[in-house]
Amino acid sequence: MPLLSVQSLKTEFHGRRGIARAVDDVSFDIEPGEIFGIVGESGCGKSATCRSILKLFGGADARIAGGSITLDGVGDLVALPEKRMGDVRGSKVSFIFQDPLTALNPTMRVGRQIAEIVMRHSKASRKEAGQRALELLRDVKVTSPERRLMAYPHELSGGLRQRVVIAMALALQPPLIIADEPTTALDVTVQDQILRLLLERRDRTGTAIILVTHDLGVVAEVCDRVAVMYGGQIVETGSTDQVLQGAAHPYTRALLAALPSAAMRGRSLTPIEGIPPSLIAPPPGCRFAPRCAHAHDACRAARPALAPREGSTPGHLDACILERGT
Repeated sequence: MPLLSVQSLKTEFHGRRGIARAVDDVSFDIEPGEIFGIVGESGCGKSATCRSILKLFGGADARIAGGSITLDGVGDLVALPEKRMGDVRGSKVSFIFQDPLTALNPTMRVGRQIAEIVMRHSKASRKEAGQRALELLRDVKVTSPERRLMAYPHELSGGLRQRVVIAMALALQPPLIIADEPTTALDVTVQDQILRLLLERRDRTGTAIILVTHDLGVVAEVCDRVAVMYGGQIVETGSTDQVLQGAAHPYTRALLAALPSAAMRGRSLTPIEGIPPSLIAPPPGCRFAPRCAHAHDACRAARPALAPREGSTPGHLDACILERGT
């Protein structure tokens, strides 16, 4: 069995302008110990998919409208009452947020924030939890960990704050960690350090990681498999090499063509013309069709299924009818 199985997931956000289906019939599995990347433009449904797994919507008027999220040893999280979800968060699945400053409580010292997670899910005393917090800061290579325990979040650099957030995510040794663009606000050197920290954790403990990012370079460096999302749907998925070296969907190809490289020195980048679709009133058929140079009438008539292409290697799926003849 996979560690996590997401099947036909649909998540809706209700607003004054209507209902936006941010996640529309999304399915994927996560195996123990693998790093699974989710990529795409801003607003494509990456973060909404991951927040749906833990039903963390930040007070937004959102709901899971369909599908299942099955976690090994727990069952379907969609049907789980909130009280039990509180036990799952942190102990079974942890979340690393994009902005560590807003993820941390500005009025509490770092050590206390980590210790409270330990005490919430165990019978550890305050002293034992404090010692565990110190060990965790050492594990994530925080400099001068004894001193940092007493610091407030605003007294730490962005890189150190992100390490604290990772320490909190690791506190209960969950089998799955969801990292929502954990390196976006960091400089390149610190980004590399944070990614290596996550890789070391996976290699040492077998923790599976869902990595949300818009950076295909990061995907190429750390992910085993990847899903490309567009308009709330997965349009291509497979191993990292399958998707990046043999991209089948026009959107994936367009993303790769827009990447800068040494070979393009002195030449203009190739942008993706147009804008992403409205999730309140998406276009019929393939949602990328209005921006796709290869689209024809059949593309606009019905949504293409996510399926293997003739001659493709096992596990490589895309949602495009081009060259498929159907």
